[in-house]
Amino acid sequence: MSRIAQPENQVKDPGLADFLPPKLLDSLTTAILVLGPQAQIRYLNAAAENLLGVSAAFGVGRTLSDTLHGASALLLDTLSDKEDKAATTIRDLRLSPVGRSDLEILVDCTVSRLACTNRLVELVDKTAQHRRIRDAQLLSQVGGSRLMVRSLAHEIKNPLGGLRGAAQLLARELADEELQEYTQVIIREADRLAALVDRLLGPVAPSNRALLNLHEPIEHVLRLLQADAPTPLSLTRDYDPSLPALPADRDQMIQVFLNLGRNAVQAMGPHGRLRVRTRALSRVTIGAVLHRMVASVSFEDDGPGVPEALVDSLFYPLVTGRPNGSGLGLAVAQELVTRHHGLIEFESRPGSTVFTVLLPYGDRGDE
Repeated sequence: MSRIAQPENQVKDPGLADFLPPKLLDSLTTAILVLGPQAQIRYLNAAAENLLGVSAAFGVGRTLSDTLHGASALLLDTLSDKEDKAATTIRDLRLSPVGRSDLEILVDCTVSRLACTNRLVELVDKTAQHRRIRDAQLLSQVGGSRLMVRSLAHEIKNPLGGLRGAAQLLARELADEELQEYTQVIIREADRLAALVDRLLGPVAPSNRALLNLHEPIEHVLRLLQADAPTPLSLTRDYDPSLPALPADRDQMIQVFLNLGRNAVQAMGPHGRLRVRTRALSRVTIGAVLHRMVASVSFEDDGPGVPEALVDSLFYPLVTGRPNGSGLGLAVAQELVTRHHGLIEFESRPGSTVFTVLLPYGDRGDE
């Protein structure tokens, strides 16, 4: 790497004086760090401060592991590599900054040798790009779900109506009460399947929206979950008390939060912990629409995570990872949230699965 003359306001560390003009590096949108022996941070620019959620005053002098929750083993191995390589790039590296504990970031990381044991680390944030791609996939699943539901409704409800009617006619012709009981079983099961299809279709009635404090339906759902749990529920509330009310249908929000909460409780088992977090986020893109403010409600469990085979189809109806699951909860929840112009996103790895409901306040950032 070519060396640049030292300006007057250069970093005072003599080991860095030849190649770090701070004004130039602070103008970059790419996060730049210089690491010394044992991955000790010797310099980070403004973009790195923003990305990692730490100030230079806090970060300089600390190790990379002090600023990241369990710094990637692949990254640490690359930093400790003694071979004289021009640069090594790690694509789609997931990092959990200490300064942004509620967020995992996705970056392309390039490590270059500077002088002696110093390493230059460039981090290109791909989190927003990855999120836009995931949002597009999730929204496409909503469209696919609706098409699948219409097909299911046509193929299932019509035969069920004929089956139920035939069972009723048969019951009138049978004098034996024991035989009539079998017809009642047919009728009950036909009604159950019809209700199942209705749940797939979602509520027929229009939304009854009013200004709603989201913490109220969340607390209602948590009481239901605690009452249903076979053992006392280990629960952490991480609420933003300043979260503004937003126009929403209370009953539909209860259904959304209940579906997500039940999934989390079932996934984490009797000894797991459920964490519910609320935040107000600014300038968030949902699909192709930029919103000035969005309410975020997250349900996080410490279960084994979403099976890899289900990641790309999780919100389709009848897709489930549990032997006794119906595969309807997430499909119905996503449908209800999209009716509020929002979206349910998720991130999952063993020990941490987070489903996040994003609900816009109605204004757009491009207006």
